[in-house]
Amino acid sequence: MSVLSKPHFHNEEAAFKKLEELLWPNGPVCPHCGGNERIYVLKNVRSKPSKKNPEGVVRHGLKKCGHCRKQFTVRVGTLFESSHVPLHKWFQAVHLMCSSKKGISAHQLHRILEVSYEAAWFMGHRIREAMRGGKLAPMGGGGGIVEADETYIGQKKGKRVKRGGSNKFTVLTLVDRAGEARSFKIDRADMGTVIPIVRGNIDKETTVMTDEATIYKALEVGFEGHETVVHSKGEYGRGEIHTNTVEGFFSIFKRGMKGIYQHCSEKHLHRYLAEYDFRYNNRVKLGCDDFERTERALMGISGRRLTYRPSNR
Repeated sequence: MSVLSKPHFHNEEAAFKKLEELLWPNGPVCPHCGGNERIYVLKNVRSKPSKKNPEGVVRHGLKKCGHCRKQFTVRVGTLFESSHVPLHKWFQAVHLMCSSKKGISAHQLHRILEVSYEAAWFMGHRIREAMRGGKLAPMGGGGGIVEADETYIGQKKGKRVKRGGSNKFTVLTLVDRAGEARSFKIDRADMGTVIPIVRGNIDKETTVMTDEATIYKALEVGFEGHETVVHSKGEYGRGEIHTNTVEGFFSIFKRGMKGIYQHCSEKHLHRYLAEYDFRYNNRVKLGCDDFERTERALMGISGRRLTYRPSNR
């Protein structure tokens, strides 16, 4: 039985039940007052009639709080709130983004889900927002190894691409060889920008691996060790001393950004980075299959809102 054949990918009532199981494991909770004792299920309630639906549509998952007397569904207070896209199509979109190694374009979501391109574009960004991590514990520790490197991608608006990264967006990525990646969109690759991020995200009991760039020289103090490889001399590894892991991450990221998304504005780059970090941190090698990865992404929808404005694109 394939994952997409499960009921919540095709049936709206099953989709609401599935989301309730994920977000309310101990029963419904009112998003308005936080109450969970007197929650009533409202059945066969329909929305207001419209030209498209003269009889209205059934409001699945509708509940009422006996304390504050307000109605709600499990979508309230999540990234799915106020969306006109059926919930089962949201499940399909999350699964498609989580199971595609290099991502899936808004045009492809538009064709598969049979929603407008604008809706598909916005759905993608809401899902990327769900993939963004909150406050995270330091990486490495216990004698572990974390690799750090920067790369350049895209093109700043109104500027031609020249050799080097001066006209491109700068990305710093840290990869723990135990499995985790964290990426940051930064203004420039200099010591004042990079070193605080590295120190703020890596445990002191860690060996940091970098290339020979001068911006990393300050890492010789404050960590268990700092090893470098000299790429300018054709050196790419001495035993366990290398940055091949983070380079592998960049390879997937760039193939996806250039081949799937093709263009990304600077103000949305942090969300695309979160998408690639999320899939890398929840990959099969770490024991996370497509279905579990989808559920983990869905767990990130609560307490976040992302409103649509045409100028956001």
